[in-house]
Amino acid sequence: MEATRTTCPYCGVGCGVLARPDGTVAGDPEHPANFGRLCSKGAALGETIDLPGRLLYPEVGGKRASWDAALDAVAEGFSRALRQGGPDSTALYVSGQLLTEDYYAANKFAKGFLGTANIDSNSRLCMASSVAAHRRAFGEDIVPAVYADLEQADLVTLVGSNLAWCHPVLHQRLMAAKAARPQMRIVVVDPRVTATCAGADLHLPLAPGSDVALFAAVLARCADAGFAAPGMEDALAVARGIDPGLTGLAPDAIATFCDWFARTEKSVTLWSQGVNQSGAGTDKANAIINCHILTERIGKPGASPFSITGQPNAMGGREVGALANTLAAHLDWSVPAEVAALRDAWGAPNLAMGPGLKAVDLFRALGAGTIGALWVMATNPAVSLPDGDGVRAALKRAPFLVVSDCTRESDTVDAAHVRLPALGWGEKDGTVTNSERVISRQRAFLPRGGEARPDWWAVAQVAKRLGFGEAFAWDGPAAIFREHAALTALVPESRRAFDISGLAEISDADYAAMPPTRWPVASRGAPGERLAPAARFIPTPYRGLAQPGAPLTLLTGRLRDQWHMMTRTGPLPRLMAQAPEPELTLHPDDAAGIADGALVRLGNAQGSAVLRARLDAGQRRGSCFAPMHWTARFCVGARVNAAVLPVVDPISGQPELKGAAVAITRYVADWQGFVLAGAALDLPAAWMARSPMPGGVWRHEVAGEGDATAAFAALRAALPETTGHWAVLEDAVLGLHRAVLLREARVIAVVCLARASDEVPRRDWLAALMAEEGITLAERRCLLAGEAAEGPPPSPTLCACHGVTVGRIEAAILDGAEDVAAVGAATKAGTGCGACRPEIAAILARAPVPA
Repeated sequence: MEATRTTCPYCGVGCGVLARPDGTVAGDPEHPANFGRLCSKGAALGETIDLPGRLLYPEVGGKRASWDAALDAVAEGFSRALRQGGPDSTALYVSGQLLTEDYYAANKFAKGFLGTANIDSNSRLCMASSVAAHRRAFGEDIVPAVYADLEQADLVTLVGSNLAWCHPVLHQRLMAAKAARPQMRIVVVDPRVTATCAGADLHLPLAPGSDVALFAAVLARCADAGFAAPGMEDALAVARGIDPGLTGLAPDAIATFCDWFARTEKSVTLWSQGVNQSGAGTDKANAIINCHILTERIGKPGASPFSITGQPNAMGGREVGALANTLAAHLDWSVPAEVAALRDAWGAPNLAMGPGLKAVDLFRALGAGTIGALWVMATNPAVSLPDGDGVRAALKRAPFLVVSDCTRESDTVDAAHVRLPALGWGEKDGTVTNSERVISRQRAFLPRGGEARPDWWAVAQVAKRLGFGEAFAWDGPAAIFREHAALTALVPESRRAFDISGLAEISDADYAAMPPTRWPVASRGAPGERLAPAARFIPTPYRGLAQPGAPLTLLTGRLRDQWHMMTRTGPLPRLMAQAPEPELTLHPDDAAGIADGALVRLGNAQGSAVLRARLDAGQRRGSCFAPMHWTARFCVGARVNAAVLPVVDPISGQPELKGAAVAITRYVADWQGFVLAGAALDLPAAWMARSPMPGGVWRHEVAGEGDATAAFAALRAALPETTGHWAVLEDAVLGLHRAVLLREARVIAVVCLARASDEVPRRDWLAALMAEEGITLAERRCLLAGEAAEGPPPSPTLCACHGVTVGRIEAAILDGAEDVAAVGAATKAGTGCGACRPEIAAILARAPVPA
């Protein structure tokens, strides 16, 4: 089967993928973002194309309906809201998972024809502060840099970016450049010791939220070194008034970094969510950009500020204006001629005349009852937004809620009045734009599932029912792309850097074959490379965390092998192996007697979550870290955003997702344990985390209060299959309760409870037996012990790309592998995306020296 060139649907790196209908996936060696490399998630894409829980048919009121009936219901719901509350009682909430053509249709529908600017994207949660900083500094949302700058720089500073885990392919390119030029310096600015720190020359574990103070020191040092530029006076005066000690860093560490930056002409400063997700995120980004303006390091080879996006098409959504405070094609509400030109081009007399509600305010309005109709596309705000419990309540109270998604496995889908089946990744056809402004084609290589349809098509059909059909009469994504591209030359005198008008007359055939193309692509001239926009200094006064408090600051973020709300990655055993249950990382000095592995509750007056404690001296004292991925589908009690207040940056509207003040207490449970079964189950437990294991086995970590004997019986009774023979061990005095369900020589299910989690046996061996067609007599004798009488215990997987276990790596070290490269040569571990290399290095560091 011939491979189709398409694009990975995960992070903003925008890797090219060669995909076949049988699920075979490989990196595209010709794509300029990855040159054939893929991360662990990208390499597993073939395993995600037929996931359970697919939404295949429209539903109205929870029942299957025809597309005509569902679209009629959507049109009626929005008509009713327009009649009762006017345009601003309608809203859309969209996503960086959409293709540019879908994004364009949704934005045109909302702003041009519903007449509301109440359309915002989940990019508000990851990129809004960078967008605002770019617009303040450059007058437009411009990313000047390209990926090659990371390889050409002599100093790369990573701020609030765990690049090794969140953008592994870029990290691999950076590490290869470092290996080729050891004199290159890498600095990591992050409160935590992350995997990225393993390749750094300097780690600056600054206090959460203090980035402005650090880059104020850099700006002052550069000025002292003789750098000067017009308009610097106000920004420099503000910077000199900020105490570098606010960072909590040692003065000599600050001095070293400032000196490196001032002396290194080829400097790239790359930042991500650690900067953006803040109540002062826009000022943080501008503080970084100020340093590059002063030293004239913008848009030059190996020298630029570089904001890297979190989602595959966050930039595409920004291009089409699908944020509540932006217009299509980088046009601006503050310029009347641009507003008039857009109104005429769209034939939209009801064009919204000013910004609408940003994400947090939009859902606050939904909860208050002022939004009468909301359409959510390809995102799960019930989990991703701050004040998670409040957002869930608002969704349930919504007068009319439409959700377009490819899956039913979403907390937001649960609340919808109308559910529209969208295309999955392998079925979509359109474009996306990555972090370096490269537009890539996403091409379908699979037939459409069930009755799923493109999001742009659903929007156009609803628009037709509302009387706007002529403006949405596209015959395919190429027609939408041409209209989008033409808008970028709508007002030539504005001289926008975002100009793809050279593609405005692209034929359907050329669109189908379009190679990766970096903008600008003007009507005349070659495609753009780096951009060197005129820039202005922005004074950035110091503002600390918006939610200061004791005793700990909660930092949220990503795991190496997971993506967003785990809809795509969660069902894959090899991607869940790294973190099969939600964990909270604490510095040992902050644990207050809490043991490693104990269940803890983090919380405040806003909300709470329960996770497994992991003690790590690399976590900055006074802070803790929790992953943002866990939903009610995988762990009801681990939605950490329930404890995050809806505090936002006053300029960008981006929530402060890395600054909640929380307290940590021990979670009191009378019993803990696990259940292994052949399916994901709803079990009678106060706390439960579910994850898949190899062989079709599902692991359920459980805990609760009350009598353990009764709980043990209830868990066994809750299993869907109970026919067979139970092997049981119960000791009420010791608090041990173990049972294995056997049918002939097969293990069907396992239930193990104890007073503490470390008193139950390992899960791996028992789960491996469940995947077997039959067990031996020797294995049967050991079932209730939970481990084999002989041989090493099963070892957890470390390298998700190649399925390499810790045991194999340790064996290779004992056989003489002395470094990460040698381990890779012996086992292939670390030779895929490379994200596990720091963990391999840690195993090498603690391994005994072979005799």
